[in-house]
Parts: sequence; structure tokens; C-alpha cells
Amino acid sequence: MAWSFSSLLLFTDLVFSFGYSLRNFIGHSSMVTSLDFHPNKDDLICSCDNDGKIRYWSINNGSCTRVYKGGSTQIRFQPRVGKYLAASSANVVSVLDVETQACRHSLQGHANPINSVCWDPSGDFLATVSEDMVKVWTLGTGSEGECVHELSCNGNKFQSCVFHPTYPSLLVIGCYQSLELWNMSENKTMALPAHEGLIASLAVSTATGLVASASHDKLVKLWK
Repeated sequence: MAWSFSSLLLFTDLVFSFGYSLRNFIGHSSMVTSLDFHPNKDDLICSCDNDGKIRYWSINNGSCTRVYKGGSTQIRFQPRVGKYLAASSANVVSVLDVETQACRHSLQGHANPINSVCWDPSGDFLATVSEDMVKVWTLGTGSEGECVHELSCNGNKFQSCVFHPTYPSLLVIGCYQSLELWNMSENKTMALPAHEGLIASLAVSTATGLVASASHDKLVKLWK
């Protein structure tokens, strides 16, 4: 791919912008496993560690504003309003009220540790992934939530997941070497060869409709 002069200038600006750390957050006593920005509070970022400690940080001054026990694998703020924080630990996902830290929902049903959680763009549904199963929950009014869709693994262990940004009934699941496309409304799946290693992480762009996959094969790929 040929680089234009303007592209080189932009790349140079990015390199210098990322050449130093803007803020260090110090306080975790074990390995940090996940973090997420609040969707509409500019001063809030959250992280969790291997000991199950969730820490809320002020981006402006770097201070830890709150500590909560309950997440050790992955944390994700509810999109748009950010009222809830989904935090996975072992085979349970706790849905916490961001303001009060009260546990509003405890999502139980996985037999194995949960590898990944993701919200749909509306924030109404939450998907949880263990190596043998994917569950999609609606929170509703009950404290335990309701599992509305379930998919069992058929040979290729599940690792990561993301709701497709354009098709709300389509869940993209990262496995070993392949992407599993699950049409939840029809309960149909299709496997797509994608990488040479485990697909450890997935991300979406609501602006472009693209899905990104990151794998242990050292590649990041974009999908339409």
C-alpha cells in the first residue's frame, strides 16, 4: 500500500501522541485482566484484577474513587447510558449498579468459567461465553435475569463474542481458528474460517459496521 505525504504526517502525529503515558493508575495488587471506559462519563474508567477487585478511577487526577469485589475476568459498561457494569468471575456474571454498586442481577447457569461478556448496542441484552456454551440474557425485573437464547459448543471451544453492529440478531463468536456466526432469531449457525490460532478478542465499529478479530496467530482482521 502506497503512503501519501498527508498519511505520513498523520502517522507521525500519532506516534508522537502515543509516545508517553498520560496517566498511571496505581492500586491493583495483582494482574489487571480487563478495563473499560464509561460510555458518557468522561472522568470514569474501570478495571478489574485477578483477585476479583474492581476499581473505579478518575481519569482527570488518577485517583481510585471506589473499590468493589466481584469481577476477575472481564468487565463491560452497559452501552449508551452506562447504568450497569457487567463483571464476570468464575462462572457467574454480576450486573452492578454503577452509582450504588448494588448487585442488581446475578447471572448463573454456566458450568465452566466465563471467558467473555458483551452487551448488544441497545444495552438490553448481555451475552456470556464459556468454552462450552453461549448464553444471551435479558435483565428485566428479576434479580437473576432471564436467559432468552442458548448455544452449546459443537466441538470448537468458544472464547470471545460480540453482537454484530448492523444485524442485532447476529452474535459473532470467536473460537479456535474460526468465527461462529449465530443467528439467534432462527437459531442457526455458520462457521467461518478466520485465523490460524485462537480468536481471543472481538470488537465492532457502529460507525462503519465492521467487526475486528484478534488472534494468537498475531493477526488482526476486519470483517464486513
